[in-house]
Amino acid sequence: MTPATDLLQTPLHDLHLRLGARMVPFAGYAMPVQYGSGLMAEHKHCRESAALFDVSHMGQVRLVGADAAAALETLVPVDVVDLAVGRQRYAFFTNASGGILDDLMIVRPEAGAGFGDLLLVVNAGCKAADILHLQTHIGTRCAVVPMPERALLALQGPKAVDALARLAPGVAAMAFMDGGVFELAGARCFVTRSGYTGEDGFEISVANEQAVTLAEALLAQPEVKPAGLGARDTLRLEAGLCLYGHDIDATTSPIEAGLQWAIQKVRRPGGARAGGYPGAAAIEKQLAGGPPSRRVGLVGLERVPVREGTPIVDAHGHALGKVTSGTLGPTVNQPIAMAYLPVNHTQAQHEVHAEVRGRRLPMRVTAMPFAPHRYRR
Repeated sequence: MTPATDLLQTPLHDLHLRLGARMVPFAGYAMPVQYGSGLMAEHKHCRESAALFDVSHMGQVRLVGADAAAALETLVPVDVVDLAVGRQRYAFFTNASGGILDDLMIVRPEAGAGFGDLLLVVNAGCKAADILHLQTHIGTRCAVVPMPERALLALQGPKAVDALARLAPGVAAMAFMDGGVFELAGARCFVTRSGYTGEDGFEISVANEQAVTLAEALLAQPEVKPAGLGARDTLRLEAGLCLYGHDIDATTSPIEAGLQWAIQKVRRPGGARAGGYPGAAAIEKQLAGGPPSRRVGLVGLERVPVREGTPIVDAHGHALGKVTSGTLGPTVNQPIAMAYLPVNHTQAQHEVHAEVRGRRLPMRVTAMPFAPHRYRR
């Protein structure tokens, strides 16, 4: 735990305190874990209406230069060169053994918009390492420009579009993974229709000095209530989305993690720009022959939460793996978890057991997401 006096603060820190947030250390920042209504209420409000999250601890980086897309492709196994203007794509940095250094979002802003040739959002705990990684490996091909002067807000939920469209009607025409520049509450913002909850919603990059005004304007909308990191975690788990450092890390490959969908055909063997990124041989081997283990969803057959780190065993007590994320899903109303299991234990409906306080609790392998995604395609 980092001493409270050493924690960084986002531009919304004082607003969180005024709203009654309980603050906790997270990735070196003081962040709101929940507000007065509690995690369960915040989770359900996001599923039913619209919730506002402060995610300003995340790293924003712009890449500037005509060679930026080709350069970035030497660090990620996804198609960046063909990414259209105004579109966003999920990606991950890989290491020499095919493990995941971090996952990130990449968007191509309009030329001249002031947000670079590519705009990246990386995880808070990895941003210093990611920026160094970019500067070291592609800094001679494009400018790598960190953007600590900008905050990031996430407005999530089925009524997020109603609230945001009152400030900028044009956002209603955006589709999932679109991105563009909009003026919101007097601030020039970069908005993407994306998020980390499985719901429709938006992520909004705004200048630090205008972040509070924008947040207050959003919270003034009747649909919107604040939500903390606690609800963000339960929402993303129900959506079957990975949390870096828990469900994916430098020892897990994208194929083991079930993220092969993010590796486009052009970057796979036989594609026009196959390989050329760290760990390509290991990842291509798993694409062809399969990985030794896979990330799976698990549903508990008894109403007992199964937390991260819980051992998973077979019917005879033989070790199979460990839970990487787990909770009692507020929407699905049952224990849910993710774990890596040997491939011969990953079939749907296959039963395994979680060892919790000396008991073996039955769990069943299930498809993810646990709660349906509701993106606007």
